[in-house]
Amino acid sequence: MFELKNQFHIMKKNYLIFVILFSLFNINGQNNKTIKWINENTIEIEDANPDSELIVFKNNTPNKFANAKVFGFGEATHHGKEFFNLKAKFFKYLVKNHHVKTFIMEESFPSESGINEWISGGKGDIKTIANNFSIGPWYCIEIVNLIKWMRDYNSTKNKDEQVYFYGMDIQYVKNINLKIRDFVLRKKIPIREELLITLDKCVNKKVEYGKKSNWEEIQTPKLNEIENILIEFQKKSTNENISEFNSAIRALNYLKKYTYYVQNHYSQDRDLKMYENVKWIIENKSKNGKAFIWAHNEHINNKGFGNYSKRNIYNLGRQLKEFYKNEYYSVGFDFGSGTIPGIKVENGKLNGWKQFKFKKPFNSTYAETLFKSNLDIYFIDLNKALNSNIKSFFKKTSKQFNSGGNGFQSKKNNLMNKKYSEIYDGLIFVKNLSISNSNLNE
Repeated sequence: MFELKNQFHIMKKNYLIFVILFSLFNINGQNNKTIKWINENTIEIEDANPDSELIVFKNNTPNKFANAKVFGFGEATHHGKEFFNLKAKFFKYLVKNHHVKTFIMEESFPSESGINEWISGGKGDIKTIANNFSIGPWYCIEIVNLIKWMRDYNSTKNKDEQVYFYGMDIQYVKNINLKIRDFVLRKKIPIREELLITLDKCVNKKVEYGKKSNWEEIQTPKLNEIENILIEFQKKSTNENISEFNSAIRALNYLKKYTYYVQNHYSQDRDLKMYENVKWIIENKSKNGKAFIWAHNEHINNKGFGNYSKRNIYNLGRQLKEFYKNEYYSVGFDFGSGTIPGIKVENGKLNGWKQFKFKKPFNSTYAETLFKSNLDIYFIDLNKALNSNIKSFFKKTSKQFNSGGNGFQSKKNNLMNKKYSEIYDGLIFVKNLSISNSNLNE
């Protein structure tokens, strides 16, 4: 009896070893097939130089990309030099080849006027222009160089052919109250001071995340009253400059959206308002309905980041996809190794920044396989991938690196379960990522 039991355990052990070895063999076989497909079917991007041409991509442009009008370009982190330069490279390509002249950024409305004035030939230098940004990671050479390219491009074009910069975000509304107050004063528009004080209150109100509030319910009716007065005054003033009224009303609407966000501060609520802004910009500022959107992967992807608010409000990209259908094309970014900054936490307190270096991709990520390609930078047409013999790789749930303004925190915080098949139309993979350069003196 003992010998039978012993033989049974030996057979069971051998069977388990066989299953494990077979599984590993099968996985390796699938990975090799995926890597072979990537090497043979993806579109190589020659380099991350923002000023070089996309020759291979131009000759192999996916049909869905070529037919789209609104392009969302993401980034896996807000601190990636190659991500920024590649996005700049694609924006220039779209300007030259697809007549995209509307640039929309995950940035504020107050940043717009100074940047548009400069890229249209106004006074200033790269430092004064960079100071317009309200989001810290944008203060870097890579993005400032793109703004400078816009200025150089516009210098040889008439106003109808120029590139214009727009902010879609609603987290930063500094001085919007002063802009509207100045307009009201100059035009002698009869708005009561008690209403104008509402502007000041809303601009100065801070978002208290996690706390319930009825702030919007109290303030928005007053802001609506101001808007109605502006509209009625404009109707009666036929000789007035309509663009000035439209600018004041648009500024007021950004403040209304921020006021909404003070009370409803889920990620989806912010994205809902960014979507409303993007849609308005495309309909009112883009002459051909085309636009380039610069934001994080989590904002531009087609799926969203989880319906935490449980109110059927989704991220920017999902709303754009549902409204524009195939005219919206999302491009996500991923990487394998490199350096990423992160905020240091010491004794429970934030204490500056440190650099985190990664020699290889994290385990159980898409990047773990994509990194094995013989290409350093490449573009995956996911429509093509999902019609291939390796579609299961892109349909499976796997992890993708994701970090915002705070940079790298931990694997637990920065690795998220995703399905490439659901979230992007195209993907750009970068083997090695470096930190963007914030030293504007160079």
